[in-house]
Amino acid sequence: MVGHLAVLRPLRIWWVAAARVVGLWWDGLAWTYPRGVSPERQARRRSRRARWITRQFLALGSAFIKLGQLLSARPDVLPAELVEELARLQDQVPAFGFDVVQGLLEQELGDRCAEIVDLEEIPLGAASLAQVHRASLRSGRQVVLKVQRPGLERVFRSDLEVLQQLAAVVQRHPRWGRGRDWVGIAQECRRVLLRELDFRLEAEHAARFRQQFLDDPGIRVPGVIWELSSRRVLCLDYLPGIKITDRPALIEAGINPALVAEKGAASYLQQLVRFGFFHADPHPGNLAVAADGALIYYDFGMMGQLSSRLRGRLGAMVRAAASRDASGLVEELQAAGVIAPGVELGPVRRLVRVMLNEALTPPFSSNVLEKLSGDLYDLVYGQPFRLPPELIFVMRALSTFEGVGRTLDPGFSLVAIARPYLLPLMTSSGGGANDLLNELSRQAAEVGSRALGIPKRLDESLARIEQGDLQVQIRAGETDRLLRRMAISQQSVGQSVLLGALAIASALLAASSRPALVAIPLVATLPVGLGWLKLQAKLKRDGRLDQVGAQKP
Repeated sequence: MVGHLAVLRPLRIWWVAAARVVGLWWDGLAWTYPRGVSPERQARRRSRRARWITRQFLALGSAFIKLGQLLSARPDVLPAELVEELARLQDQVPAFGFDVVQGLLEQELGDRCAEIVDLEEIPLGAASLAQVHRASLRSGRQVVLKVQRPGLERVFRSDLEVLQQLAAVVQRHPRWGRGRDWVGIAQECRRVLLRELDFRLEAEHAARFRQQFLDDPGIRVPGVIWELSSRRVLCLDYLPGIKITDRPALIEAGINPALVAEKGAASYLQQLVRFGFFHADPHPGNLAVAADGALIYYDFGMMGQLSSRLRGRLGAMVRAAASRDASGLVEELQAAGVIAPGVELGPVRRLVRVMLNEALTPPFSSNVLEKLSGDLYDLVYGQPFRLPPELIFVMRALSTFEGVGRTLDPGFSLVAIARPYLLPLMTSSGGGANDLLNELSRQAAEVGSRALGIPKRLDESLARIEQGDLQVQIRAGETDRLLRRMAISQQSVGQSVLLGALAIASALLAASSRPALVAIPLVATLPVGLGWLKLQAKLKRDGRLDQVGAQKP
């Protein structure tokens, strides 16, 4: 039976991949839209495809649910509709037997199991990786035990091996593989997913996260019981609470939902600005409110960390954003490695300018982060950006929490709450109160040195003009792209005319005395039609940035 499943499961994964490819090909054909092609109809079809692939990931189970959550941090290689659907992946699967739980505890903990008493048979929750049971220790300490599903590592390794093969096939495709390292993405997913099976790493994350808020009575994080934790078992303190989105229950308990939302926003801003280590999956199932109004965090399997390089430039980014300096912010993003060198910056500056105006101009929109995330996804898809996953996890976590905050308080605005926390970054990068003066002095010195060199440069330029040696090189990125699109459009029109001529020829030959000759124009139609489809795909890809800019007010 096991061998039978080992054969069928890879076949099913390949079938899902093949169905996805066929769907992409079908969606690219204009005649498959009964009432004609339009951006709205294409968007609706892409959304349906995204929901379908998400359902397939859910059906395939643990490895693919976690894979989908990881891929939702790659809007540079996946379309926005698919990224948004994958980000919503939440697994809810049946629990496995209590006898299996007891066997795993004995296998992992050995004699230490004697410390566990009153282990509840019915789990508090069950997910694709593990299920959670409440228990008591001999000392009277109330705990929860997170027990990993049996045989999970074997399934993970088998599925990830198939994904490696799929990535190698896609990488060889002349269009899908260009500019994207699918093999590298598959290897990174393999590394991250296999690490997530080791609950000792989650224990370290929980302990580090708890340490950040030890002095904050308004934030609670369960402590780790190290002696009862192992690779496949995680033991944490039991911290009961009201689900954060259960507004009526909060009000009944005498807790102000608006204060809870503000407290959560403040804690998130501290994670990002002060610590650089943050909870990357703050959906309502991972947040609760204690009886005294304190916010409780659960589940530390998916955590994010801002690199030292990105955090080091955070102050300069905030100052540029506060002054609505789109060019300066783009330069800082480039210096931090967020935007790859050589990228055409004109469309990027336009979008950043619109994003800054929307985010920093009162009154603040209630869902500004959700809109900014969508803009970011539209911008980076299919473009040569080196957008780090950590930045996407930040945007996704903030927009998720913004949704939670609006559930608690309809007038909630994370951006409005964020401004006081960002003010220190606007005047300092964290090294001291004189950083701003030092930065101004540095810039003044730089401007002065450049000003002193202007006369000499002017004299050299005038001399070169007199000698006829001066060459002027103009790079008009926007114009170049428009000219390229015009050339592709002309080729498309030419091939459309040729297809029409071949169709007419086929009809004439079919009505002639020698209808067998109709095969000649039909055979010629195949390469011409494929060429026409490729040109349409190029036009669609090159026009994405213009569409993003045109949709903004």
